[in-house]
Amino acid sequence: MQIELLDTFLDLVETRSFHRTAERLEITQSTVSARVQVLEQSVGGRLFSRSRAGTQLTTEGLKFLPHASGLRHAWTEAQRSVAPSGDAAVSLRIGIQHDLAAGRIGGWMGAFRRALPDCAFYIEPDYSIQMCQDVARGALDFAILFSPQPQPDLHFASVGEISYHLISSTGQRRADLRPDRYIRASYAPAFDAAHAQALPEMSATPFASGQEAAVAGLLQALGGAAFVLDRTAATLTEGGKFMAVTDVDPISQPVYVVMHQRHRPQRMHKRLTKTVLKVFGQR
Repeated sequence: MQIELLDTFLDLVETRSFHRTAERLEITQSTVSARVQVLEQSVGGRLFSRSRAGTQLTTEGLKFLPHASGLRHAWTEAQRSVAPSGDAAVSLRIGIQHDLAAGRIGGWMGAFRRALPDCAFYIEPDYSIQMCQDVARGALDFAILFSPQPQPDLHFASVGEISYHLISSTGQRRADLRPDRYIRASYAPAFDAAHAQALPEMSATPFASGQEAAVAGLLQALGGAAFVLDRTAATLTEGGKFMAVTDVDPISQPVYVVMHQRHRPQRMHKRLTKTVLKVFGQR
């Protein structure tokens, strides 16, 4: 079976639109239709129904979906298994949430290397949604992230949390904060919900970012107030320009690891999870 047929099928499941899938795969809509027809002939059943409401999976399509996901994942793993990895026995691709990678990636990789000395590592900082998709399709072996995106093929485990602290150049009290001088961080849905509850008056601000390094950069350039990681807060307050806002509690962000269900019992993935738990236990 041509892998392009599976890619088209899985993308169409997500978009529910032949037109949108054609745009995303950079092919014509007629090519999408032709690929679906070939796939349907191969499996011996109709996979999609089309109506004014959009494109929907048929009963046969719903049955085929988990097999298509498994085939696509297996193909990606097969390609990677023959890729050069130097003298290492195995090459692992690991995704790490941007805010965990910044300033910490050396420590993470040192811990992984000690746990699995025979492995080579490719590290990719990214955001939760993309990492979950990459693990599901086999492009990543393991990821450390903020926001689990439940899928049937994925296993998640809670491993710890990190803390964001509110600092300001305009005063040490909540009453000193000004919306026009506030940089609103949007690190993850859990963080956003906690922030909205803690500081509802700071929902409309001139600047916002979902990456801690960008928030810290804006703070240093413009002044004002924002939530940053505990280490960043300590560094900036030590410089004397910023102060901790003492009457606003830190916001904790849970951290999870994700792997494909088929990897859950494997020794390597168990050791990776144990290593992440140990790193958080040392904080």
